[in-house]
Amino acid sequence: MAGGIGAGKSTVTDYLRGRGWPVIDADDVAHDVTEPHRPAWRALRDAFGDAILGADDGIDRAFVAEIVFHDPSALRRLNQITHGHIGAEIRARLDHATGPVAFVALPLFKPEHRRVFSLTRVWGVLVSPEVAVERLVRSRGLTERDARARLASQISNEERMSVVDDVIWNEGTKNDLYARVNELTSTLGLA
Repeated sequence: MAGGIGAGKSTVTDYLRGRGWPVIDADDVAHDVTEPHRPAWRALRDAFGDAILGADDGIDRAFVAEIVFHDPSALRRLNQITHGHIGAEIRARLDHATGPVAFVALPLFKPEHRRVFSLTRVWGVLVSPEVAVERLVRSRGLTERDARARLASQISNEERMSVVDDVIWNEGTKNDLYARVNELTSTLGLA
């Protein structure tokens, strides 16, 4: 499952988990692989310095976001450091997943992820940039400037639609969203 920030991927993954299906969320994996003293944490500290660490030695995510979403070279460096660790952990979790299906949420989905993670179908959870900005300001407390900077660092809806199999527009109610997810799971033969 692909989708930009503020699109509602977490709402979809929470719903899928609630239905009993395994979900591997790249955002959750990113938190896990950057826990203090793990290899990705060390590489980030080495690249950006101790200033990115909070009082508990954890990565100060808000501070890092302020840096990388306003500096494309810093964002590239962050991604170069973390993506390999995140990908390896996703692959390991997929290898241990049980059941007929496992869902993977990849905010930064690229076509090569189909092969790397053996994905058979890719959904795109999409909203207009205006709705995404409004959600980020309201629910995450971002300024409009920060919300727009984060959106600008991601691919457009048009680009995302060109690499997914199914689109889930998420500009209605949660029940509308759940109904669309139910349609798609039923096409996969899931009850």
